[in-house]
Amino acid sequence: MGLSKTIWTNPTEYLRNVQPENPVLFFAPSVLQTTARRFIDGFPGMVTYAVKSNPEEAVIENLVAAGLRGFDVASPFEMRLIRRLAPDAALHYNNPVRSRAEIGVAVELGVKSYSIDSASELAKLIELVPAEGTEITVRFKLPVAGAAYNFGAKFGATAELAVDLLKSVADAGFIPSITFHPGTQCTEPAAWESYIRVAAEIARDAGVTIARLNVGGGFPSHRLAAVAPDLEAIFATIDRVASEAFGEQRPILICEPGRGLVGDAFSVASCVKAVRDDTHVFLTDGVYGSLTELPMIGVIDRTEVLTATGEKRQGETANRIVFGPTCDSVDRLPGELALDAGISEGDFLIFHGMGAYSTVTNTRFNGFGELAMATVLSLKL
Repeated sequence: MGLSKTIWTNPTEYLRNVQPENPVLFFAPSVLQTTARRFIDGFPGMVTYAVKSNPEEAVIENLVAAGLRGFDVASPFEMRLIRRLAPDAALHYNNPVRSRAEIGVAVELGVKSYSIDSASELAKLIELVPAEGTEITVRFKLPVAGAAYNFGAKFGATAELAVDLLKSVADAGFIPSITFHPGTQCTEPAAWESYIRVAAEIARDAGVTIARLNVGGGFPSHRLAAVAPDLEAIFATIDRVASEAFGEQRPILICEPGRGLVGDAFSVASCVKAVRDDTHVFLTDGVYGSLTELPMIGVIDRTEVLTATGEKRQGETANRIVFGPTCDSVDRLPGELALDAGISEGDFLIFHGMGAYSTVTNTRFNGFGELAMATVLSLKL
């Protein structure tokens, strides 16, 4: 999978001329760079990119071109990728559980920022990582609602444990910092407020002045037509609450969006294989392909239907059950989608907002899953 060398005006032009049998992921670099600048100009601190959400080289290159200088990496593969494409970028190794071999790669590649949420993982870093000039960030969790799913189920220390860990980080001679993740697709600014205030309490209880506060990812992309994310409101809340909670000891702020940066820069087009008894729509893409995430965090309703000749269907809608191409009954999108009632075999169903967790989770199960990529000037049909 890789981007085609041809740059198309929009997805409609590509679909009309190529008539692809397999799904196509359309990438608009202009949208990605605009979103990156929105973060860089609006967030009151350093913006980094969570590489896991979409590690395509064209994505990294366009983020660097837009001015991004830091990346959240979770594996040796991601570290090496960024070192090759952006040699001078800051690498934040915020996967809080690592093998000794992985830590060795990080040290070799000059990583100077790590996160931990346990005493055992902190002990590894103290043993293997030179302390001078190196930051260790303590990750904590709260039972805060407002996200599509809870990241605290796997990572994050309790506030009480975080106090002890932060003391240990400072005592070991590392630069002490704090981080959290409010949960994916978080549209409520209040989630960040709760976390920031507890972070300040953790620092005070530990008697440690932290250098930086990483407010995580969780920044939303535009998934539902009726809910346009208000990033500026989130930025303003983070800025205000950080000053209120920390006062004169306010740390440098960092964020690590993945979905929020890249989500809206891609759309995927899937051909309609069949419409069964005017009820079920079968696509060439599904939950084993680029639509893997939809059953976990909800369907994207920012959809459009084009005929095989590239005409937009704009008639009345009807609720449809949508299946992917495999013979597995799990391969179904959640709920029902309101699609043009005239949708027919050979049409294309376009899902917008598909830049995150689409290429990296695509499989070849059942012999399906071939996914082309095309560059477009605009994602508007």
